[in-house]
Amino acid sequence: MASEEERPDPARREAIERITAPLDANMPDAGDFGFEAIQRLGNPVPMLVQNDGEERLELWLEPFGQDYWLEPGEAVYVTSYGVWNDHPFETVHEPGRLTVWATSWFATVSDREGKEFLPGRRDAAHG
Repeated sequence: MASEEERPDPARREAIERITAPLDANMPDAGDFGFEAIQRLGNPVPMLVQNDGEERLELWLEPFGQDYWLEPGEAVYVTSYGVWNDHPFETVHEPGRLTVWATSWFATVSDREGKEFLPGRRDAAHG
């Protein structure tokens, strides 16, 4: 039997379960984290992210830590799928970076035409 010190704090356990509940609910229907699999979850909620600055902007997508780079004037949609608690996104702005947390654990990044916007840095030679 676990000692009092080894038992997780009930409040902490509840907080962790609140964060992971959408993952538990969505994963069986998605099957994997691919672009098309995520879209099959349905219930899409898109959020436009646009770089109106003069420098390249890093879009950091959580909870999996994928980086996307937007050139000045470029825009993408971050779309949350499945179910979540309270709200589909949380955002944090830092100099040169916008972090978007998809609280459903399942989100895609696409261009304005709906095509997958690939993660990672792009340079002029690679589009």
